[in-house]
Amino acid sequence: MVEAPTYDRTLLSLKKRGAEIVAIPIEADGIDVSALASALEAGARPKLVHIIPTFQNPTGYTLSLDKRRRLLQLAEQCDFVIFEDDPYIELRFEGERLPTMLSLDDGDKVVYASSFSKTVCPGVRVGYLAGPAAVISAVQTDQKIATETYISPSMVSESIVNEFCRSGAIDSSIETVKEALRDRLGTLAAALDRELPDARFTPPVGGYFLWVDFPENVNVDALFAAAQNGGVVFVKGTDFLLEGGRNSLRLAYSGVGSDEIDEGVSRLANAYRSLE
Repeated sequence: MVEAPTYDRTLLSLKKRGAEIVAIPIEADGIDVSALASALEAGARPKLVHIIPTFQNPTGYTLSLDKRRRLLQLAEQCDFVIFEDDPYIELRFEGERLPTMLSLDDGDKVVYASSFSKTVCPGVRVGYLAGPAAVISAVQTDQKIATETYISPSMVSESIVNEFCRSGAIDSSIETVKEALRDRLGTLAAALDRELPDARFTPPVGGYFLWVDFPENVNVDALFAAAQNGGVVFVKGTDFLLEGGRNSLRLAYSGVGSDEIDEGVSRLANAYRSLE
């Protein structure tokens, strides 16, 4: 089971492995746990439920504490693993940090994944898994998929991360990143309100991404082509869903400055108006 929408590479990876995927809608406070429970009651028996709980990619939504606890209860009752995919957890710039499901788990039902590519720098492709000893041991033992994919990990990158964390520099780096993201999101939200009043969105309180819905008659394929002609690129909502998303898109504000955001939204608005 996955969130709908969810990270496009998750869908690609699961499809490649022949998984039967059940998509559960996401709400502003995370996956619709009632819909998930209904699917379980109707006979669905997932081995894995993939959740991006904090500043979800692509929506920016965060799973509430109540839903985290309810998911754990369902995992216990129906015997599935929650894969807690949490690379953005350190990038909160408003509100209180929520406990991970791993920290709340008393039944060995959570495998937790995170990454330093969002806190040290994007080029450092170093991440980690935490979870029940038996599961992690099995992952360590079965190296076939890993070695077929990348031969060996990047030991230089791992050494950089090791030194960066031990020195304490990572803490100031994260604060710098959060300040920049806060400013860029504010610029993006203001620009969308000003330039694209038809756009509907919920500003996140951290992370990299903002999900935008347009009226149902808007064809995002056509908008993508028009925007590309104007030098603007976004990711279409359909990339993150098994079905639907034809009037939605994801905007990433992490890698561009405020001036570029204003200009980009202006060009996107011009592309939008050209479709009328």
